[in-house]
Amino acid sequence: MDGKIVETALFCDLLHLMQQAGQYPLPPQTGMHLVQPGPATHDGLLFADADPSEGEKTLAVINEMIGDINTHEKYQTPQQELARCWHDDMLWWGPEGIGATYTIDRYIEQHQRPFRTQIKDRIYNGHICRLGEGNFGGFFGWANLTVPNGGGYLGLPAGVPAEMRVVDMYRRDGDKLVENWIFIDILHYLHMQGVDVLERMSTL
Repeated sequence: MDGKIVETALFCDLLHLMQQAGQYPLPPQTGMHLVQPGPATHDGLLFADADPSEGEKTLAVINEMIGDINTHEKYQTPQQELARCWHDDMLWWGPEGIGATYTIDRYIEQHQRPFRTQIKDRIYNGHICRLGEGNFGGFFGWANLTVPNGGGYLGLPAGVPAEMRVVDMYRRDGDKLVENWIFIDILHYLHMQGVDVLERMSTL
């Protein structure tokens, strides 16, 4: 408001910390467990204003990608959908519980297919903000999605609708997205389905 920050949110991946401490509470995740690094190009810290037109390009690709997600049924294959906005060798740095993945094909296998087949009747709640600066951009929602678990997602049985609070950050290379860091409040999502991970672990 008036050019000043009025609200912030901080996501701490406590599930990742638990995994490193040998106290992992979930079934094996579909993607690789890795500590999320910074950009492969090592230019994630911007010490000067970026060219506004570059940020506009980044945000345009992100908006197009979001549009494809919401209309994915019109594409013959997931590969056809993703190839419009993603590099073939995309890097997707997912949260603990899902994991990281590399290339479009592995992303489909390790994240997109489980999400789209094990989540039913997804409700899109919108984003609080979308942004782009230079080759980087992203969005934030509280909550982005309300998603009933159709059975099997994150090892849970079918359950009630639950919120997904998500922060998504991207790096653009040329006219496509090449890296994505995604943070999801998995503990909140599980808690809404009756699984209080922290309470359960405190009793062990």
